[in-house]
Amino acid sequence: MITPGQRWGVTPAELTMDLPCDDEVSGGVVVCDRAVSIDAPPPLVFAWLCQLRAAPYSYDLLDNWGHRSPRRRDPELTELAVGQRFMSVFALENFTPDVQITLRTGGVAVTYAVRPAETGSRLHARVRFRGPSWLLPPVIFGDFLMMRKQLLTLKELAEQEKRATM
Repeated sequence: MITPGQRWGVTPAELTMDLPCDDEVSGGVVVCDRAVSIDAPPPLVFAWLCQLRAAPYSYDLLDNWGHRSPRRRDPELTELAVGQRFMSVFALENFTPDVQITLRTGGVAVTYAVRPAETGSRLHARVRFRGPSWLLPPVIFGDFLMMRKQLLTLKELAEQEKRATM
């Protein structure tokens, strides 16, 4: 059974893709897939993903202590190393430049994957949650609300930067 918020914006092909987080958290897990098309090239979208080192880019009042996530990209944040902190609670588990970052905290692993698409890029996030079955539905729905906002914010910022450089 699909929990509300478990899937958003993904294609059937994206649901069957193998992503690095699939190897991070196993056993009794719930897998959530969310995706968005972005009118910007993959390297620019990836650079905005690296900004997650500085802030979550979601509902800042709730998940960034009321501080606004930066609206200008810091190029130094693209210098990645395994173990770096992302969004203050995740650690960088692995990455492929311009392609994906995989983050982990406790029983949660997430891969943000960028791939070329007709009009720029597809940004696909897969989250694997392990936890008590009674707790997962509200956690998944809350995560969906936050991640949807995050993906749409990253889309807006990448597209805005692309337009500014044209």
